[in-house]
Amino acid sequence: MTERARDHRSGGSGRTLGLPRAMRSRIIEHARAVNPRECCGVVTGRGGSAREVIPMTNVASGLDFYRIDDTELFRLYKRLDEQGEEIVAMYHSHPTSPAVPSTTDIELAFWPESIYLICSLAIDDSPDLRGFQIVDGVVTEIPLG
Repeated sequence: MTERARDHRSGGSGRTLGLPRAMRSRIIEHARAVNPRECCGVVTGRGGSAREVIPMTNVASGLDFYRIDDTELFRLYKRLDEQGEEIVAMYHSHPTSPAVPSTTDIELAFWPESIYLICSLAIDDSPDLRGFQIVDGVVTEIPLG
């Protein structure tokens, strides 16, 4: 992990994401269901408020990388456009490492307006879900309310 990923700022953006307990549980359940592979999905909503957790298919091979299925994502964008909603967060899991962005996560963070949620299963009986904004390689932790 790079120094930049380890020394992320905490809460400096002023943003928060209200993520109800049921949505957090759904992300954790998804991560556990596909473990030891990484899970991936999105949280949709309106005006920055979370409304729905949508698990997506990880089409990447291997255990330590994710790539959301392009066809699923395209269909989702069409539906959200019709409903006047948006993706407010993207999530994935780290089955064996902490819930902080990896070097790869930082390099592939192409949506600066999105919050990136990472669910760590490194401690099996204590999953850790944290949020981050990643803009131009700068990682800022986003509090989850």
